[in-house]
Amino acid sequence: MKLDMHCHTKEGSPDGKLELLENISILKQKGYQGMLITDHNSYKAYRYYKKLREKPDDFVVLKGIEYDTINAGHMLIIMPTGVSLPILELRGLPIILLIEIVHFYGGIIGPAHPCGEKFLSICNTLHGKFYNHIYHKFDFVEGYNACEDADSNMRAMSLAHKYNLPCFGGSDSHKENCAGFGYTVLQENITSETELINYIRSGKPTMIGGRHYMHTTKAKLGKANSVLVYSFWLYNKFLALFRRKARNFELMENQLLDSIRAGKRKDPRYIPLGDD
Repeated sequence: MKLDMHCHTKEGSPDGKLELLENISILKQKGYQGMLITDHNSYKAYRYYKKLREKPDDFVVLKGIEYDTINAGHMLIIMPTGVSLPILELRGLPIILLIEIVHFYGGIIGPAHPCGEKFLSICNTLHGKFYNHIYHKFDFVEGYNACEDADSNMRAMSLAHKYNLPCFGGSDSHKENCAGFGYTVLQENITSETELINYIRSGKPTMIGGRHYMHTTKAKLGKANSVLVYSFWLYNKFLALFRRKARNFELMENQLLDSIRAGKRKDPRYIPLGDD
């Protein structure tokens, strides 16, 4: 089964230019059987998809998210089918707490483009450079990202090999001409997030690859891209602070901190927290 495991949409990401149904159409034409929606701190596109009366045949759409941490860059997260955590749509959690929350509710987490842009990618953050034990807590690594160059992807795959983690591959598509540039191949068909989580946790293999997308914003801006990177860092810090009150409310509402500190775990069969 061939999937694009890193897809953004116009419905869910502020910088997304490609509508979800258009993305699905392109992927189907290229021989894909599924995709993982990974919008920035948002499940809007997946909620939109669930409400559609007519859905594409023979194509699996999975619910994921690309989360902006406060100290370790972007993380790809997949939660079990039926598990809905509003806090994952509130950017700015520190990486250790984020990992605990995701695992607490039976999900899996791994760094997106781990060797990519400063502040956005874990290997180029202070936390990623000086706290190597963090890599043992991940469930996978994005080993191939079509928007990263060959050196970045090779280092990502080396990171996965070093910590014995499976690799995901995806396009990181925000625009039509990038859709389907990266892929992950699984040895068996999966139809839900829970099945994907179980597949990864069982140690079954993944095969990744794709074609480098050369028309990224970074490529167009050249050296001026560093200005954009620092601007995004400030933007992320501001929004993380802005969302702090809402995050604290969600933590208290679900009693997450007390449960995690007490070492309690949810039923491994997963407990639904609301509608998708």
